[in-house]
Amino acid sequence: MDFQRARNDEQRSQRRQHILKVTAEMLTEMPVAKLSLNELSRRVGLAKANVQRYFESREAILLQLLDAELKEWLDELEVQLEPVEGTVRERGDRLAKVLAETLAQRPVLCDLISAQAAVLERNVSPEVSRRHKYATLSTFQSLAQLARRCLPELGAEDALRLTGFIALVATAAWPYIEPSQAVVAQYPDDPVVTAMHVDFADVVRQSLEVSITGLLTRHEDVPLGMAPLAAMPAHRTPHE
Repeated sequence: MDFQRARNDEQRSQRRQHILKVTAEMLTEMPVAKLSLNELSRRVGLAKANVQRYFESREAILLQLLDAELKEWLDELEVQLEPVEGTVRERGDRLAKVLAETLAQRPVLCDLISAQAAVLERNVSPEVSRRHKYATLSTFQSLAQLARRCLPELGAEDALRLTGFIALVATAAWPYIEPSQAVVAQYPDDPVVTAMHVDFADVVRQSLEVSITGLLTRHEDVPLGMAPLAAMPAHRTPHE
């Protein structure tokens, strides 16, 4: 790519997309925690200060990449989550299975989700955070609609709550997929420690099965704020 100064909106957009593309490639080689703005700048071929002309911080880049990864996952689920025959339990379990397995196949997305609240939202401006929250909410509202396609018994609010549970389970489970060397060293000789190894897809599937069952069978109202992304007003859109 020619890295002369971008002189119009189209060139600036191309530059931003290239930065995001290189970031995504780097995350196939290293976790979010090890990705530095200095190394990213080197691979993009720009000075660090010039990268920051397009994104205010490393975290701002990663948040936009998270938005893009969520949309790609949603596109896949549009195909995977088709209505099927079966009992409520069977359809709920299938929904949990598809969500867990497709999520597990996207390690970059899982790593970004797990870092979202604790890391990525800590070094960005209010405006970047706001745009990210609205983009994520929009994606999760669409995900909730897809969930109801398979399981209309959930209802609109409970389907949105489910999307919050997905994010929470992924955040909690993902750090366990790569145990420390001290833990791994015990696997050959200690079956108890080995049995505690976490299979990400299995943990997410089981957790979502229980969550779906609970949402379907509960009788009392639960505040909508239980879903981390559901508390924002759905009818508003951010100003450009």
